[in-house]
Amino acid sequence: MNYISDILYWISTGLLVPVIILLILLFGRALLLVGNFFGQYLAVRKSAAQCKSVFEQLTADNVASLADRLPDGDGSLAINYMRQMLAHRDSEAHLQKLLSDFEIAAADDLASSKTLAKMGPMLGLMGTLIPMGPALVGLASGDIASMAYNMQVAFATTVVGLFSAAIGFITGQVKSRWYQHDRVNLQFLADLLC
Repeated sequence: MNYISDILYWISTGLLVPVIILLILLFGRALLLVGNFFGQYLAVRKSAAQCKSVFEQLTADNVASLADRLPDGDGSLAINYMRQMLAHRDSEAHLQKLLSDFEIAAADDLASSKTLAKMGPMLGLMGTLIPMGPALVGLASGDIASMAYNMQVAFATTVVGLFSAAIGFITGQVKSRWYQHDRVNLQFLADLLC
């Protein structure tokens, strides 16, 4: 039994360095995601007001002129798909495929936020629990310095994991709302074009 316990201890202790490296990578990814999210936020805010007024006045009679009324220079996902839908306005099959492609592209963009939201707490918890074993051993042997170091590692990994998860969760929720709104607009456009 001691042999099996020792193997499990060595495995869990050996995972500490990979867990810390992954947490550092997640933290870097979270910072990049915040920058990307801020850029997307500015683009969405700029084009949302213009698109709202255009879509409020959109009818089957004036849908052909929509391409001229879309925001210029806007490289957002929804605007690109609106332009493609207008190019394929005569084919219902193309319109349905474009709607499906939009959903896939939106899911791809949301994937990094979801990964951060799920992996951050997992790796943070692993990074918390792994150093607790050596910390308890240090406490039992009276090595307070070793215990303090391991507890510091345990708390730091928890904070980094939760920070990364919070960034992923918040950006994922907001982006999900954006894409849901865009999906409604694209479906409305598809219905008018058919």
